[in-house]
Amino acid sequence: MKKIMSMLICTIVALNVGFAQQQIAPAKKGTQYGKKIDAQHAISVADLEKSLQKSENFSGKIMGEVVEVCKKKGCFLTLKRAGGETVMVRFTDYGYFVPADIVGKKIAVEGRAKMKETSVEWLQHYAEDKGASKAEIAKITKPKTDISIVADGVVVLN
Repeated sequence: MKKIMSMLICTIVALNVGFAQQQIAPAKKGTQYGKKIDAQHAISVADLEKSLQKSENFSGKIMGEVVEVCKKKGCFLTLKRAGGETVMVRFTDYGYFVPADIVGKKIAVEGRAKMKETSVEWLQHYAEDKGASKAEIAKITKPKTDISIVADGVVVLN
């Protein structure tokens, strides 16, 4: 009986984790994730880049187009940047997640941005979460310095 109960509990937990992405509200205009925010005074990703050339940190609102989302549970997203690069957006204390259907949407985030070096291990972890193959992950051998945003809230703009 104990084994059956243990297996039942494990199954329920596994199903909840497996379907976590389905429990997140779809990305429709005006949908909020995390702290409630609006897009007033939000700057573009290009303006953020210029700001970080002058100062180490930025606090405020940034808007951009979502390029990718963590495929496992929506625990991060990337914003489009000129030249094909992207900006990593993680969420404060992993307190909320975003749906996969947010890709291609214009959003605003409110939080803190800075230039950050990401280790090889974390780059490989992010690649795995994006669904990269083992061969693609193995090609990641050097850390990368890039813009990193920790967002308190996200709002879908379109």
